[in-house]
Amino acid sequence: MATSISATGFKGGFGTSSFMAGEDFGMLAKSVLPNHVRVAKPVRLAATMKNVNEGKGLFAPIVVVTRNIIGKKRLNQLRGKAIALHSQVITEFCKSIGADSKQRQGLIRLAKKNGERLGFLA
Repeated sequence: MATSISATGFKGGFGTSSFMAGEDFGMLAKSVLPNHVRVAKPVRLAATMKNVNEGKGLFAPIVVVTRNIIGKKRLNQLRGKAIALHSQVITEFCKSIGADSKQRQGLIRLAKKNGERLGFLA
């Protein structure tokens, strides 16, 4: 192998099959690097149905105090009864004005969003 030092400081020849040449990198990579790399599955948090406005809203402090006094289970029972009664009122209203079920469903969803914003679901 003919070696020469040029102005750039390069030692070695261009036409030779030395380690510095790119042809041997494949062989080196096969001998050193593993064929496959195991990657762990990403950790994913369980989806929870939580109110994004929890603790916010005009009535949230009252709901939190009530929950602390009567307990979470009893509060959820009362809340369920209130939601069912409100849905019945909306249904009767829709019947009286002749609204179809799609409009009724939209009003019930709107009532749920308004309840979240006001803090009833805190």
